[in-house]
Amino acid sequence: MRLKNCYNTQDFRKLARQRLPAPLFHYIDGGADDEVTMHRNTAAFETVDLVPRVLAGVESVDLSVQVLGQQLQLPLFFSPTAMQRLFHQEGERAIAQAAAQFGTLFGVSTIGTRSIEELGRCGSPKLFQIYIHKDPALNRDLVERCRDAGFDALALTVDTIVAGNRERDYLTGMTAPPKLTLKSLMSFALHPRWTLAYLMGKTFDLPNVSKYVRQGSDVAASVVDYMNNQLSRRIDWDDAARLIEDWQGPFAIKGVMSVADARMAVQVGASAIMISNHGGRQLDGSRAPFDQLQTIVDAVGDDIEVILDGGVRRGTHVLKALAMGATACSGGRMYLYALAGAGTAGVMRAMTLLRDEMERDMLLMGCAKVADLNRSMLAQR
Repeated sequence: MRLKNCYNTQDFRKLARQRLPAPLFHYIDGGADDEVTMHRNTAAFETVDLVPRVLAGVESVDLSVQVLGQQLQLPLFFSPTAMQRLFHQEGERAIAQAAAQFGTLFGVSTIGTRSIEELGRCGSPKLFQIYIHKDPALNRDLVERCRDAGFDALALTVDTIVAGNRERDYLTGMTAPPKLTLKSLMSFALHPRWTLAYLMGKTFDLPNVSKYVRQGSDVAASVVDYMNNQLSRRIDWDDAARLIEDWQGPFAIKGVMSVADARMAVQVGASAIMISNHGGRQLDGSRAPFDQLQTIVDAVGDDIEVILDGGVRRGTHVLKALAMGATACSGGRMYLYALAGAGTAGVMRAMTLLRDEMERDMLLMGCAKVADLNRSMLAQR
């Protein structure tokens, strides 16, 4: 598989599989337990069909939306994902460049591999995703650094008080930084291009937390171990409210899946909710974001921005979510495979294809702007 022959997410997945050693590919590709929820995240879109309007006289399409105080040129943005330099040395820098090119938002993970300060200098709109750690000094430091670096919004991830059962990671021995073991040695040897780039490149670390946490930087650890050892299990709605008050800016709560929690997000003053199950990597057997979208929009859609996060693989998926009432969509694997396969060039191609799909599909739907999409254009199977 070559980059020029990639036309969809599955193609980029094949390219990533060729390039990455097995522990890293399966970290991106895998989910929790039997991976039922992970696969359901995308399959859920197929329960609803689009019903196009014709003879609408639409010559051009405006895909712009307003999200978290930012005017975006696309209703799709880059969800924050961890440890991107493991997949390609350009890491988060590639995502920032693509966001600037396409006029959209990019998310940065607490356990990202480019610093808050470096990414703060990027011109595109940016959101920082915060994990609440057991160390309150680290939590305060993250917020202050984001404020000083000019981040536009903060997102609190709330579905990781304990790590999901990611069995693929156990089988492959996935850690950060990667460890050479008898189990993984052959896979690293069979991917010399990645291995050489990793060994010759900048030393791997997690610069946003390494001042406080050795795991993931100086000490190799699995993501499961990091979450279980470092993240607080005692966070509650009072913590969210205090963080919103402290931040004093656009704020999303990521990991909301129920109407009751969506209403609580409104009550504590969040600007947006991200309907998300962490890409199917936490609670297997839980609902897909798209399955929950309608009931949540009906409950709180007039009071808060509703972002559908996860499972997006096609432009039609975005259109279905928007027609159902979502403010915008976000995703991770949709660009991580492309990053792993070809760095910045891969992410640029993946987003070009998705943008072109959305524009073409809007024309075929007879819609000139996002606001033209509505539930009359959807039919349940």
